[in-house]
Amino acid sequence: MRTVRGVGVGFRREIAEGLLTTSRPVDWVEIVSENFIGLEGRPRELLRRCADRFAIVPHGVTLSPATAPDPAYLAGLSELAARVDAPFVSDHVCFSRTGGQEWLDLLPLPFCAAAARRVAASARTTQEVLGRPLLLENITTYAVMPGSEWDETTFLRKILEESGAGLLLDVTNLYVNSVNLAFDPHARMEELLTALGPCVRQVHLSGPTHDGQRLVDSHASAVPAVVLELFERVLRACGPVPTLVEWDARIPAVDTVLDEVDRARRVWERFA
Repeated sequence: MRTVRGVGVGFRREIAEGLLTTSRPVDWVEIVSENFIGLEGRPRELLRRCADRFAIVPHGVTLSPATAPDPAYLAGLSELAARVDAPFVSDHVCFSRTGGQEWLDLLPLPFCAAAARRVAASARTTQEVLGRPLLLENITTYAVMPGSEWDETTFLRKILEESGAGLLLDVTNLYVNSVNLAFDPHARMEELLTALGPCVRQVHLSGPTHDGQRLVDSHASAVPAVVLELFERVLRACGPVPTLVEWDARIPAVDTVLDEVDRARRVWERFA
């Protein structure tokens, strides 16, 4: 399996050709799994060219680990991960499917024992099928779900302990939640790193936007300075874990995106 190290970027259609031809440093890329599972033609050719140049990590949005794993999806994901020689795959602590209906969103869970057991069981099954590690990402939650028994840190710890999965720590998601739910992001980050620091295997950074009522995890702007400050706390505690810059909406020119990668790399290199 190929090694992922340094600071990478999301491989998106709008900047794909620019990434494949740039002379600027790009340490690795992350693909959205669903954009390439079972597809032929141009997506498969883009993936081949990408794999020739970069280490690749598939990052999914429809695993829905709070529901029973879909065997067909796991089979496609397993084939994709093997094709790109991925060191691990990742998805989110959420549900996105119920009763066979795909909701096309990352829906939050109550922080409770029953939900933790369901996610952990799905994560174990996923890792067995894939034959490689699974990382689970903390998501934005615009309200605390009814039925919650724990705080989010405890909820994540229970899942990771029971499943053996790693943590994909989305620093921006933590910051967005801190604004919308009115808590101190620095204190919450210290709490999370104290409990889960050894489980952090990757980091996500992105830029949110404000919709007039709340801060939204839009991946549509530059990474805020406060997120880079929180990122530095992560690196100080966990060392130079692989880091990815996401820009998924209102995507600018490839050089603007790579400027954000360079900003993150300057922080990352202080701990490398």
